[in-house]
Amino acid sequence: MDLLLVRHAEPQRIEGGTGVRANPSLTQRGRRQAERLAAWLAHERIDAVVSSPQQRAIETAEPVAKAHALELEVFDDLVEFDVQADHYIPVEELKATNDPRWRAMVDGTFHDFGGEDPARFRRRVLAAIDTLIDRHAGQRVVAVCHGGVVNVALGAVLGIARPLWFDPAYTSLSRVAASRAGVRSLVTLNETAHLEARRHT
Repeated sequence: MDLLLVRHAEPQRIEGGTGVRANPSLTQRGRRQAERLAAWLAHERIDAVVSSPQQRAIETAEPVAKAHALELEVFDDLVEFDVQADHYIPVEELKATNDPRWRAMVDGTFHDFGGEDPARFRRRVLAAIDTLIDRHAGQRVVAVCHGGVVNVALGAVLGIARPLWFDPAYTSLSRVAASRAGVRSLVTLNETAHLEARRHT
């Protein structure tokens, strides 16, 4: 089967400090990114579209599902490691300011800031990917999730143990081919052409 892993589009920034779990919607730019993704994939056969239950992922996945007249399936185990956080600060901002939360992400110690234990996060994500592959043998599936989920899933294919090893762009697309024999191959990494180009038939 072909598994197309998509990081969600750009979400709204939430400062936090309220103690209420952050679940941001997309920005206007993020909605345009999601529409471009849907238009790009409209020319491919897609058999199923699944999404993390977080709002930014659902809003990214909905245009893709609509373009293929498919019902969107919410898949709980595709949530990010910081699902319980009361803030959403873009990774690029954390990196630019050398925020301690950025360092924790790089070092794989994000549980020190209330994130999920990295080993448990990895087990959960990989089990979710295995389930998707088993359920959709011979199909092409779009799974809209989060940067950390994409890192773990692709890291397992490439033999990279670090939970976070690259920065997927918003609505970036990475393709994995998974055979019935259990062989998995990375086909593309971090595709972003759809954000600039338009596909013509």
